[in-house]
Amino acid sequence: MSPRLIRRILRWSALLTMAAWLAGCAAPQKMDYSALRSAKPASILVLPPVNDAPEVQASASVLSYATLPLAEAGYYVMPVTLVSETFRQNGMEIAGDIHEVSPAKLKDIFGADSALYITITRYGTSYQVINSVSVVSAQAKLVDLRTGITLWNGSASASSDEGGNNSSGGLAGMLITALVKQIINTATDASHTVAGVATNRLLAAGRPGGLLYGPRSPLYGKD
Repeated sequence: MSPRLIRRILRWSALLTMAAWLAGCAAPQKMDYSALRSAKPASILVLPPVNDAPEVQASASVLSYATLPLAEAGYYVMPVTLVSETFRQNGMEIAGDIHEVSPAKLKDIFGADSALYITITRYGTSYQVINSVSVVSAQAKLVDLRTGITLWNGSASASSDEGGNNSSGGLAGMLITALVKQIINTATDASHTVAGVATNRLLAAGRPGGLLYGPRSPLYGKD
C-alpha cells in the first residue's frame, strides 16, 4: 500500500470521525408529551418489528429485548408468545402485514390501551477500512389503540465500537485487527448483544426523548 493511499485513508477516517462528532453534538429536539400524558396508557401491545435490514434474525433479536424496559418503566406488556401465536393462528406472520392492522381491530383482539410499532433500520456487522463494527438502529412509535393517535415516537442506535478503536501497530495492525473482529462478530452474532443496548436506549423511561413512566412505576407522573 502506497504512502499516498495511506494518507488518503487516514484523512477520510478523520473526516468521518469529525462528522459523527458533530452529529452527536447537535441539540436534541424537545419531545411533546401532551398526547401521552392525556391518554395515560397502562398496557402496551408490542408488535413484531418490521425489519428493513438484510439480516433475517434482526426482528426476533430486537423483539426479545423489547418487553423488559417497558415493564421496568411501569407498563403492563402483553405476553410476546401469546401475541405471536394469536397472529399466527389468524394467518398473519409477516410483520409488515401486522403493522397494517387497524388500531381498533388490535384493541378488539388484545384489549391493550396502546401498541408499539418498531422498525429496524440497521442490524449487522460491517467491515470498514480499519475496523469492524456491529451496529443496530431502530425507530418506534406508540399508538393509542382507542383513538389511533400517535402518543410518542423515538429512535436509537448502538454500536460495538462505542468505546473507540484503540488498535496499535500501525495501519497494517489495524487492518488485521479489523478482519479478526469481523470474523468473530459474524460467528458469534455480536449484533444480538448490541441490539439489547439499542432497544433499551429506545424504550427505557427516564431518558431524554424516551417514554414516560407508566402507572405501575413509583415515578409515574413525576417525569
